[in-house]
Amino acid sequence: MIGWFGGGLSALLLLSGFNAAAAGDLVATAEDGTEIARLPVPEGAGWCVLWNHSVEGFPVTDCYENRDGQMVLVRSRQPDFAAGLGHIPGRGRQVSDGAGGYWIIDIDEPVPGNAYVLRPGGEPVDHRLRVGDTVVSLSQAAARERVRIELTGQEN
Repeated sequence: MIGWFGGGLSALLLLSGFNAAAAGDLVATAEDGTEIARLPVPEGAGWCVLWNHSVEGFPVTDCYENRDGQMVLVRSRQPDFAAGLGHIPGRGRQVSDGAGGYWIIDIDEPVPGNAYVLRPGGEPVDHRLRVGDTVVSLSQAAARERVRIELTGQEN
């Protein structure tokens, strides 16, 4: 599944008839208005928010897509059923990740208003945005502050 963000993304863009006018931006803004990141996310493309579980320390991943300009949560990888994690029946399907953890796939949940606020944890938690090969640490830029993550700039 992770391969989807690599070479599969190029194929997806070609198959979808991607056009530069269909691009959106994933924007992370600190509470004081400082822009932490602005990353292009074309329609049909995806990105992930990654962090290390605050108690167990293992990586957790939530992945989104730009679907017709709408931010949609599509899947989540969780290596364990630690505090705050787990599958909610009726919200996607839980499948093995083949490494002792699991993916929750087919969540397909639109994010209201194309944005949400996250309070990145400190250094050990290290909340990050990953778009393709680009990774931006929200924790390094604004640990324990409110950060707005938004899909913007959809043009038709």
